[in-house]
Amino acid sequence: MGLFDRIRRVVGANLNDLVSKAEDPEKMLEQAILEMQEDLVQLRQGVAQAIAAQKRTEKQYNDAQNEINKWQRNAQLALQKGDENLARQALERKKTYTDTGTALKTSLDQQSTQVDTLKRNLIQLESKISEAKTKKEMLKARITTAKAQEQLQGMVRGMNTSSAMAAFERMEEKVLMQEARAQSAGELAGADLESQFAKLEAGSDVDDELAALKAQMTLGPAATPTQSLPPGQTTTPKTNQQPEVVDAEIESLRKQLDQM
Repeated sequence: MGLFDRIRRVVGANLNDLVSKAEDPEKMLEQAILEMQEDLVQLRQGVAQAIAAQKRTEKQYNDAQNEINKWQRNAQLALQKGDENLARQALERKKTYTDTGTALKTSLDQQSTQVDTLKRNLIQLESKISEAKTKKEMLKARITTAKAQEQLQGMVRGMNTSSAMAAFERMEEKVLMQEARAQSAGELAGADLESQFAKLEAGSDVDDELAALKAQMTLGPAATPTQSLPPGQTTTPKTNQQPEVVDAEIESLRKQLDQM
């Protein structure tokens, strides 16, 4: 392959690519419809001219037939008058118009065939233009839908979906943490209330015990039940040791209360 052939192919390929990229489907459809309508106008003009030529040939043919009939009558009249020479001239003139009429008949038949063909082509072109207009509207709707879908896909591709979902996950985590804190606060409030009542109950028991001890101390040794001793052993009063033991016990109870 020569260098110039390679250059020609490269240039041709690039030009084809540029033309393909420059082609707008909607504009190309509109242009195609315009070109078909221009062809329709030209075809109509051609049909009109063909019909006009057909009518002109038909008139010439009819005129020739009239001349043939006229010279036929003239020849008959000349024979009736006994002028054979004049009748011969009339027949010669008739033959001239007959030849002309034959040629006109052939041309008229050809023109009739041509006009019929042009009329059929005209009807077909009109039908194709109507069909093309319908297809054009359908293709335009499909093009519009395709463009909208392409734009939508571009928007979806342009969206940072992972970032958006991460933001939703962070917000959900915050909501869960807030709900957990609220639940913990409620549980702590309930536990604190129960502990307060438990302290009150424990304090009441201690107070009752303390009151009982005080009552026992107020009654003195007489209120203490006397235990039986072995024979020969006497009871020694411990009035000085009993208050110290009580005070120590009270102090121990106070320390227990303070630690609670």
